[in-house]
Amino acid sequence: MFTIYTKEGCPWCEDALSFLKENNVDFEEKEVRSNSEYYQELVDKSGQDKTPTIDFNGEILKDSDVDEIKGFLKEKGIL
Repeated sequence: MFTIYTKEGCPWCEDALSFLKENNVDFEEKEVRSNSEYYQELVDKSGQDKTPTIDFNGEILKDSDVDEIKGFLKEKGIL
């Protein structure tokens, strides 16, 4: 399982979440606009505040789109 940091209203985040759900990928979503702790966690881990950002066992994929997420998950053996 991994964590995906999202922002409410972010179209790239919505696309990423749809992709993950369609592919039955187990993940934890942390929405950062409504939770300052999650926001700070995102910044601390990735050095930026863009979303969607993925944390997989400490490996960070920053500010990514569905194609990048797909490649990352294939590389990690999740897809």
